[in-house]
Amino acid sequence: MDLRMSEIARDDLAACRALLTGGSRTFRAASFLLPRRVADPATALYAFCRVADDEVDEAGGGAEAVAALERRLDAICAGHPAPFAADRAFASVVARFGIPRALPAALIEGLAWDAAGRRYATLADLESYAARVAGAVGAMMTLLMGVRAPDAIARAADLGTAMQLTNIARDVGEDARNGRVYLPLDWLAEAGLSPEALIAAPCFTPALGAVVARLLKVADMHYARAEEGIGLLPLDCRAGIAAARLVYAEIGRSVERQGCDSVAARAVVPGSRKAALLARATWLGWRATVPAGAAPALPANAFLVESVATSSVSGAAIPLPWWAFGQRVLRVAELFARLGERDRRGMAQAVRS
Repeated sequence: MDLRMSEIARDDLAACRALLTGGSRTFRAASFLLPRRVADPATALYAFCRVADDEVDEAGGGAEAVAALERRLDAICAGHPAPFAADRAFASVVARFGIPRALPAALIEGLAWDAAGRRYATLADLESYAARVAGAVGAMMTLLMGVRAPDAIARAADLGTAMQLTNIARDVGEDARNGRVYLPLDWLAEAGLSPEALIAAPCFTPALGAVVARLLKVADMHYARAEEGIGLLPLDCRAGIAAARLVYAEIGRSVERQGCDSVAARAVVPGSRKAALLARATWLGWRATVPAGAAPALPANAFLVESVATSSVSGAAIPLPWWAFGQRVLRVAELFARLGERDRRGMAQAVRS
């Protein structure tokens, strides 16, 4: 089956959406600010990511599970996917947008590290993990927008890395209770902490809070770099990416408001706050400009940029009419107004009870 110019089958896309039900709220929120030409293939991309995560994790992350997933990826890249909705949908996306095999392969490698319980001695090692499980996804998202410029890929990978570091800072307690520690081991040692002690008795201490705060500062540096790349994207895509950047950074602010205690409680961003951030994202998308100079790719992300630069497929951004963008903004405003009202109703009910 030649998938070079094919669209995603409607049934396959519906199945991909079902796979993502109950998944990332941030992805769903940001997707409302993305044009359908990007949101639909992004749904297929994220569905494949979910399938890959489940396949590796449920099989224990062993070499056989990883090899089986890599064979599925080979079939996808060859245009002959396995008879699964996510595989067929992702095969269409790979063919249409010229996604180099190295990008989804990096994701699979990172998932294998995850399932194996790998720990990271330094921040650079942790960023190498983040590059695979999140930076690679950011790079693929940029290709879905029709942008292949190295600077844009580098900034998208920065955003993915920042988001993953935020996830790690937010989930310290949850990860420890699951027997996992992602914080850099040298930072823990400097703070007089050990991963074994954290797993044995997950509890917050000021020393642990200082490590979490340190990681959030690094994430913020990557968010700042990523924001410089928004102007490199098509106008109709900028608000959606700005939304992901702002909402995820706000998770870090929520952790900070908890005193960087991400053991006792998991930080969340309420719908009403997301509504305000999406309004800001719309403004940020409109005012974004092409940066005068570009920072080099983060060392951990350099191979992602190189894999796109050396691929033989070229693409160009396809802008949408200005009125289509305006209609999406109105839909998002209405959606998050409802979310804000739901938050208020929930708080009122809690008070009454």
